[in-house]
Amino acid sequence: MADNGEREAGSLGGDLAGRVAIVTGAGKGLGRAYALELAMRGVRLVVNNRCHTTDSVRSADAVVGEIEAMGGEAVADYSDAADPGCGEQLLSLALEQFGRLDIVIANAGVSEAASFHKQSLDEFRRVVEINLMGTAHLLHPTFAHLYRQRSGAIVVSSSAAGLYGEHGLPAYSASKAAVIGLCQALALEGAPHGVRVNTIAPFANTAMTRDSLPPALRESLSPAAVAPVVAWLVSHSCPLNGETLIAGGGNMARARPLLSAAVTAGSTPVEVAAAWSRLPPPDRDSASAVAMFKAFAGSIQS
Repeated sequence: MADNGEREAGSLGGDLAGRVAIVTGAGKGLGRAYALELAMRGVRLVVNNRCHTTDSVRSADAVVGEIEAMGGEAVADYSDAADPGCGEQLLSLALEQFGRLDIVIANAGVSEAASFHKQSLDEFRRVVEINLMGTAHLLHPTFAHLYRQRSGAIVVSSSAAGLYGEHGLPAYSASKAAVIGLCQALALEGAPHGVRVNTIAPFANTAMTRDSLPPALRESLSPAAVAPVVAWLVSHSCPLNGETLIAGGGNMARARPLLSAAVTAGSTPVEVAAAWSRLPPPDRDSASAVAMFKAFAGSIQS
């Protein structure tokens, strides 16, 4: 975006008042924390969370009640992220209720606990369908809307598993890695049109992670500790685009694929093995796949 150099990265969402956001998976955990944080900063919200048959009170309704109790404005939606019409419905609801849309936070997702060799492809497909295609269902209409209005911010939940993988989470790792690739592409597509797209890999004590967290960390890893980072990412004062931030317990880190300088590979397996031993550690960033290819091709020509 043209004004990146003029923005102040230190502002934590102070320019959010009056804006409108969609937050999916917002009935509990991280999504609820994001919705409450934004509402506290004056954002009007579409709070999405699918209904469960065991719910005595719909979780999206409960969060809307919390927002209204603090003087904010919000409306509940119960669409399932796996529904291809979910994004269109949420966009329509935001426009009908508030007349605009500025922010999209794609937080809905599921995990699994299965080794790949023990997992059926139907089980694998279900996780990918919700985490990847559910994100695409949401972003396809909402990104297009922000693109046309030439302003907006999107944050999509990924995971450390999507960055580095994790045993027992093959579909979750694959889908969360795919989400990062999708967001990198949308960040490049949206940049000339005023739309920023970033991903966040949160560490927090939620229903999905609680059993795997050391007890000593559960209290410090509250969902609320991640929310200010998300509030900054969607604020106009934030310059970031195409980034993945790891956040948790009040800390933040940047994650980025890196590559090393190229060396001549040789023409035999022995020469390739020797070339591998000469490769330096990855230390180079790249703005896009094409930029990386041009740099790599340049090393071939030289």
